[in-house]
Amino acid sequence: MSGSLRVLVVGGLGPNGASGGREHALAWAAAKSPRCGALFVAPGSNGTPGTPVPAGTDLVAFCRSEHIDLALIGPDATIAAGVVDELAATGVKAFGPTRAAAELEWSKAYTRSFCERHGIASPRSATFTDATAAITWARTCGFDLVVKADGLAAGKGVIVPEGIEETETAIRSILVNGSFGDAGSRVVLEERLTGEEISLFGFSDGRTVVAMPPAQDHKRAYEGDTGPNTGGMGAYAPAPVCPPELAEQLRVSVLQRTVNACAAEGRPYVGVLYAGIMLTKGGPKLLEFNCRFGDPEAQVLLPLLDTDLLDIAEACCDGRLDSMDVHWKNRFAVTVVLAAEGYPAAPRKGDLITGLAQAADRPEVLVFHGGTGTSGTPTTSGGRVVAVTALAGSIARARMRAYQAVSDIAFPGMHFRRDIGWRALARTTGGYAASGVDIDAGTDTVNLIRRAVESTHTPAVLAGVGAFGGVFDAKALLGMQEPVLVASTDGVGTKVALAAEAHRLEGVGRDLVNHCVNDVLVQNARPLFFLDYVASSKLVPTDVADIGAGM
Repeated sequence: MSGSLRVLVVGGLGPNGASGGREHALAWAAAKSPRCGALFVAPGSNGTPGTPVPAGTDLVAFCRSEHIDLALIGPDATIAAGVVDELAATGVKAFGPTRAAAELEWSKAYTRSFCERHGIASPRSATFTDATAAITWARTCGFDLVVKADGLAAGKGVIVPEGIEETETAIRSILVNGSFGDAGSRVVLEERLTGEEISLFGFSDGRTVVAMPPAQDHKRAYEGDTGPNTGGMGAYAPAPVCPPELAEQLRVSVLQRTVNACAAEGRPYVGVLYAGIMLTKGGPKLLEFNCRFGDPEAQVLLPLLDTDLLDIAEACCDGRLDSMDVHWKNRFAVTVVLAAEGYPAAPRKGDLITGLAQAADRPEVLVFHGGTGTSGTPTTSGGRVVAVTALAGSIARARMRAYQAVSDIAFPGMHFRRDIGWRALARTTGGYAASGVDIDAGTDTVNLIRRAVESTHTPAVLAGVGAFGGVFDAKALLGMQEPVLVASTDGVGTKVALAAEAHRLEGVGRDLVNHCVNDVLVQNARPLFFLDYVASSKLVPTDVADIGAGM
């Protein structure tokens, strides 16, 4: 580092504060700037460039003693705590919004009111503090809902229930049981939208907005967009679903309109503004605002940035972004997140990580530390352990490079999604869509049959519906002296056509199970599990769900 700027990247606050993959990406971008003379990361990890700052350090005092010129703020909770306000009061340029401006993220109820005031297209919604009133509205609103805790809940405050019973349970969990603490003192009920979601980020100096390439991330834990929501299992950019014309339209109608409105309301917005937007059949609608880089979106966007991040951050802090020419590489980036055993519920910590250096040595590959230890040999210390990012001239090539690098890395219990970028791949190469396969219809089918299938699970069933294989605990056989497995495969004949004509497909499922189970029983065997297969020239989710319910 030969420049003169003294830079601090700020992660989580308090004695247990941590830096994730986003903060590593910010530190990496700062470190490669020729203007960076000294780099500090609070608190950093063993893979982060620069000098780590111990967790719990008084950042204002630290900035004074180390003569920090510029602070790059990472997490939402740090921004919501007013760190930008505190640093600015001491003369430190802080790249991030004030606490007042960041209410767009730390209060979902405020955001819905803000969007209504300023004409930003959003889902229908209502906010409640009383569970009975919320449940009454949920029963009578006439559309499916998403249930959200109003405040920040570490990325876990959004529940997507199936049906009114699960909706009521979610409302009671937040408002009555206090499952999200103070963040759930209010609950926001929002219309559940369908379509593809994009993440659109913009740099802002309070007046001007410069958009970044649109990105898409993968929130669900497992392939096929199934499993619980996570902080993000991977991302890619630019996203083909949002071409340049649409991205510019959204920059103006969402990002610029928001920044203009913030200025008009006396809350000038400086930093990164992140809009989660659903591309519905009725047009784009805002799902949420975040007031910082996303994680893992930062890991694909910052490697694509061809302009010095420190120049941009200073221009934003000084109110002169309109004088900057911001350029992006003519490349695609794909990030795959490697998660710890037990993530997202209860990630295991302390496992040894190998292969990080080999992965990082591959051409156009970057390895960002998310949940690793702060010193010594790399070990797991969080849920999303590392993010592997690769760049190339196409999404297909970048994706291939990323997964090749993933194969270098190992730690006990490591899991990751193997289908990152599948939507983009289908658009750019034909893929599933060119073969007439509708992945969304498949996902809808899984969601429709999930409750019926899981109601029959025994403790020996180890994988939920939606995976690409059934997993059965073979310890169930240990109580037998000489176990013999009897397998049966059968199908239902011409009555399938009759059942389809009569729209009575549930009986087909019953017959199928009866055929197979009877063939096992007559050999004096006890059924252990049933693995089904349904083939159809056109997938109609409700029809397959009827068959599944019958099974």
